[in-house]
Amino acid sequence: MKALSALIAAAALFGGIQLFHGGSRESVANEAAPSNSYRLVANGDEAVCAVSRGAEISDGLSLLTVAPKCRRLLPGIEQAKFWREQNDGTVAFSANGTDPIVTFAAADGDGYESYAPALPLLSLAATRDKKSGD
Repeated sequence: MKALSALIAAAALFGGIQLFHGGSRESVANEAAPSNSYRLVANGDEAVCAVSRGAEISDGLSLLTVAPKCRRLLPGIEQAKFWREQNDGTVAFSANGTDPIVTFAAADGDGYESYAPALPLLSLAATRDKKSGD
């Protein structure tokens, strides 16, 4: 229960920071993602897999392809079919377009870092648009 309270507090803090900075991290996230191909990494290269952002369905909602071996990083993530980008620059993967399996915030550099669930820590970085066997 303490972990849930801490997660809610962290989300509120992140939202407050975005409010006071006018959503400036949104442009950082957009600049960090010039590609539709991404490398998903768990806990500093313990495991790696590929994800691809597909066609946009509606404002902020796009199709998502997650490599089957991604389930080794976070069980259930292989069920994600949608990429939802919020106005604050956060990105969520979901199976139904609404309920997030994992949520990412723009990282201090290129890409994103997960914050929900808290573990495992995942990073998402754009790769060059090329076919990957991951």
